[in-house]
Amino acid sequence: MLVVAMAVALVVVAAGVSLGLWAASGGDDGSTGSEARSSQGASAAAPPDGAPEAAPSPTRSYPLSEAPRTIPAVRDHEPARGPGWQPEKGSRVVVDDPALADEGKLVADELGMTYAGEKDDKKAGDLRLALNGDKGANPESYVMTVRDGRVEIDGPTDAGVFYGTRTLKQETHDGGTAPEGVVKDEPAKPQRGFMLDIARKYFTADWIEDRVRELGDLKFNQLGLHFSDDQGFRIESDTQPEIVSQPHLTKAQVRKIIDLAESRHITVVPEIDSPGHLGAVLRAHPDLQLRTAQGSAVQGAIDISKPESAEIVDELLNEYADLFPGKPWHLGADEYQALVRSDPEASFPQLAAAAQEKYGSGATVADLTTGWLNDRAATVRKHDRTPRAWNDGFFRGTSVEPDKDIQVAYWTGKEIGAREPLEYLQAGRNVINYNDEFLYYVLGEPQTFVYPTGQRIYEQWTPRVLRGTAAVPARYDGQILGGNLAVWCDLANSQTQGQVAAGVRMPLRATVQKLWDPGEPELTWAQFRALADRLG
Repeated sequence: MLVVAMAVALVVVAAGVSLGLWAASGGDDGSTGSEARSSQGASAAAPPDGAPEAAPSPTRSYPLSEAPRTIPAVRDHEPARGPGWQPEKGSRVVVDDPALADEGKLVADELGMTYAGEKDDKKAGDLRLALNGDKGANPESYVMTVRDGRVEIDGPTDAGVFYGTRTLKQETHDGGTAPEGVVKDEPAKPQRGFMLDIARKYFTADWIEDRVRELGDLKFNQLGLHFSDDQGFRIESDTQPEIVSQPHLTKAQVRKIIDLAESRHITVVPEIDSPGHLGAVLRAHPDLQLRTAQGSAVQGAIDISKPESAEIVDELLNEYADLFPGKPWHLGADEYQALVRSDPEASFPQLAAAAQEKYGSGATVADLTTGWLNDRAATVRKHDRTPRAWNDGFFRGTSVEPDKDIQVAYWTGKEIGAREPLEYLQAGRNVINYNDEFLYYVLGEPQTFVYPTGQRIYEQWTPRVLRGTAAVPARYDGQILGGNLAVWCDLANSQTQGQVAAGVRMPLRATVQKLWDPGEPELTWAQFRALADRLG
């Protein structure tokens, strides 16, 4: 009897201990009722006559999951109980629409899985990509559900689904686990960009492709290429080969970059700056260079009173419209040196005469320059492009107004006649944030520029901080389309390509965090930096 009593006591104690570690299926551990019935049914089969009844097989009870740690942070996570998900060799990536084949093949390759195409069945370990047909949702949004040993990512467009795969890739990086539950995510801003000055400094195609991959994993969606300036013209030209600098990118290399960018849902935004910053073009066409009344040449400035000037720039715009398929087009329009003179009409009588002939007796050189911008906008608009221009290409008090659809790329308040960002917003214009106080990475740190830090962007900048350190009122937030971290190569040899990549690494991550999630970051800067280091 003593032996039996001790045995019973041990069973009770063991059962009591197990209650802290195990719970029956179908409870609050997130398992389904069918799983509970299946688990219990196997152990509830009638035992042989005279045999003791077997105890139910226990199922692990998991704590509620925690939100994934990613860059940028996900906007919403509904926790659940379960083991989460890890990719396994041989597990499938399946899609419900052939339009998602590229996203499926890419993530299958990245995670070491098998791309199985369109499938209706469900298997353990699956990653399923789907289009949900929600036309009212943000087109870049997605929902990721981790449940029952499978993952499903769905969104209204292939772009949204792609961003879901970027979240999953980060979650499972270096053996990590995608937490059980549902992620609902979308960007705060539709334009999240990185601009690169390849005119002053040549960057190899391989280096640019590496940046495209980095940008894609961080959910950026634009890459700006400023490829024409005083120091160089860096993309092959068929119409004007004489202007092209050495070294340069061939069109075949650019197409490869564009194709790679499109596979990451990144639009490449070209910029041919005019009527200033055209020194490379003017070296081959010195007859078009702007000259003062005394005959002195003006660096980088084309003479906009000459019809041939418009012809040569439009020929370039038309040529590269065939190369770059995206809608945004940067027209530059900044720092036209004719307008830094105290009396532009006296310094450049040919421009004053052309302005009055075109726009009337009271017209100014600023009117003629604004008309130039509108004419170039009309050229790219014929190719279904959306024009943008630097804010110092918009002038106060002109009789000629810039076209309403030209977006303002706001970078500085240091120009002559500088206007506050509110002037553009109050006029109803859409603005893109390139704030040179935070987002300008200028090689060699000339003038008053200093290299931006990720910490300063992370802790002090938001998309509403358009100029200096002060934010515009929240009511204008909808007119601010996004932002760009910009690399300018004023002192081109002061850093190598590798140093530039290292220098922009944390500023890129901080910038996209602020463009994706409008809220105050949950992580401290030290935590954010450590996360970036862990994710690679």
